[in-house]
Amino acid sequence: MSGGAARTWLMGIDIGAGSLKTMIIDSSGKVCGSAASDIATHSPKPRWSEQDPMDWWKAVCTTVPLALKEAGIAAADIAGISFSAGAHTPVLEDAQGNLVRPAILWNDQRSGEESRELQDKYGERILKLGLNRPAPTWTLPQFLWLARHEPEAVRRTARVYVAKDWLRSRLTGTWETDRTEAVGTLLFDPARDQWSPELCDLAQWDIATLPPLVTPTSIVGKVTAAAARATGLAEGTPVVCGTSDTSIETFGAGSVAPDDGTIKLATAGTVSVVSREPRVHPTLINYPLAVPGLWYTITGTNSCASAHRWFRDRFLMTPGRSGSEAFAEMDRLVGTVPAGAEGLLFHPYLQGERAPYWDPMLRADFVGMTFRHDIAHFSRAIYEGIAFSLRDVLEQFRAQDMQVKTARIIGGGSKSAIWRQIVADVLNVEILLPETTDASFGAALLAGVGVGVFTDELSAAKLCARVVDRSLPDPASVAFYDKLFAVYKDAQAGLAQVNHALSRITG
Repeated sequence: MSGGAARTWLMGIDIGAGSLKTMIIDSSGKVCGSAASDIATHSPKPRWSEQDPMDWWKAVCTTVPLALKEAGIAAADIAGISFSAGAHTPVLEDAQGNLVRPAILWNDQRSGEESRELQDKYGERILKLGLNRPAPTWTLPQFLWLARHEPEAVRRTARVYVAKDWLRSRLTGTWETDRTEAVGTLLFDPARDQWSPELCDLAQWDIATLPPLVTPTSIVGKVTAAAARATGLAEGTPVVCGTSDTSIETFGAGSVAPDDGTIKLATAGTVSVVSREPRVHPTLINYPLAVPGLWYTITGTNSCASAHRWFRDRFLMTPGRSGSEAFAEMDRLVGTVPAGAEGLLFHPYLQGERAPYWDPMLRADFVGMTFRHDIAHFSRAIYEGIAFSLRDVLEQFRAQDMQVKTARIIGGGSKSAIWRQIVADVLNVEILLPETTDASFGAALLAGVGVGVFTDELSAAKLCARVVDRSLPDPASVAFYDKLFAVYKDAQAGLAQVNHALSRITG
């Protein structure tokens, strides 16, 4: 494909919770090449979750040549590159450009005390200014924790990046972020379109360390000679800012009109709804969408595919069986058990919980075990328990008169047809499966908008986001799961104080 053809291939790079993926698409949205590399997450203390940003850079240097080879094109054929990653993940550099400490991930729970303090003292003010409530997932409480526990790291910090911006800066040498990422720090005032001195003061953080703002489709620089040598990219290739993974996935899945819903079955599970303005409420989260003039309201459960993978690794990985084979076996087992897993329930709080409880001390459990339950029942309970947790999330939207009738489903879990049907039945929502659901795909689309391959974000999504399957709710299953969800809620409420006691006793 390389040679005299026009430069219309696009590259998207996404930092996921467990791996980095590089994808190349053409101007019709066809995936031409991709490659992934695992990223290690470290938990040096209970409830901590960190990554080394240099691992991200090594993964870029590994995956870019592999994706180019699979696509069968030369690096010079790439018209533009863009990035995405999970929000709320700060990367700190000193004045010499050295990393100050590992990056604290969005699922880190160390700042629970700071979050409770901020909520108790300043919750209404933070919600009004930042559109979201403090919780351990946000940068504001994380920074307050650093100010109290690692003051030397704070003193050394000269520049704050968010994950995808730091990685992008390895290509360009520039420093900037977009407004979705800025909102995700909980240090930004969207009404004034500026970093908030008041919110920074609450975090005991120097506002001068925060980056300039650009749009997600801004060309922020070009691949430097040094970056080209390290990655195999062509020197001078335009680099587009990009944005956070949920914003870019929502856009890339084709949810680009008000009331469009998106469900994500990834490390965390999320439900989001597109709107023309933020819908501010303590249990909901608001961000600007990658499409100008639109917002998306989102909230989620902490453990989704991560709980799925935990169960696979502990109970289904046998000698000689690959991870994908173990997932396929789990999927098969789920189909052998009736809805409800014969009375076995699972609450997926393996790392505390976000919506609607915002409680880092909650713990996972299986409820209702009997001698008749086997590995197949536990497998189905995992699928259903995560779906119930998403239903718990969706009820927060319905309480605010935000009705979701149809939702596009994304994330690794979306590959399972039986899981998609369970989600459709538990949530009573029609589920649409896009052809490509990776955040790296949305990043490549944004790169195309930035360099002019696509006219704008809407035309890119309408041209390239194709639906390949639908799951309609079954009325009988919907009625059954409605009854079971009530029991799921009762069990959650009854065990909350038990979870707290266990967390206190074990530290």
